[in-house]
Amino acid sequence: MRLTAYTDYALRTLIYLGMNRERLVTIQDIADLHGISKNHLMKVVHQLGVSGIVDTVRGRNGGLRLGREPCDINVGDVVRNTETDFFMAECFDPEKVGCAYSSSCTLKGVLNAATAAYLKVLDGVTLDDLLGRGAPGAEAGGAKPVRFHHPA
Repeated sequence: MRLTAYTDYALRTLIYLGMNRERLVTIQDIADLHGISKNHLMKVVHQLGVSGIVDTVRGRNGGLRLGREPCDINVGDVVRNTETDFFMAECFDPEKVGCAYSSSCTLKGVLNAATAAYLKVLDGVTLDDLLGRGAPGAEAGGAKPVRFHHPA
């Protein structure tokens, strides 16, 4: 499974805000650091603001900050709210019909279980974990904690 750029940008935004809690951050700060489109990032930040995960402060000295504590921001929830679908294969899409194997295929069940396992791991991770400060939730199931390294 591959996350969309939208979800990637949402997670990068949250990590950056979590690393810069002492100040308001601008969308331009995040866009410049990651070399991503400010216009696309504005859409991401808007959705994060609507969901209450990010607070936006308007005005000349405005910017962004986390709307919740990092330990209260669940990565599984963020991914579910930013991904458009979890159709691992065509047979997951209710708009698509007519698979020649549908009467005896077990692939859909296997892929459904894999997607559920993927989301279960993400549900055990908070922004605090991604920042390296949280409880060992990222280590559920023997997985090692996620560490992101961004260029300075």
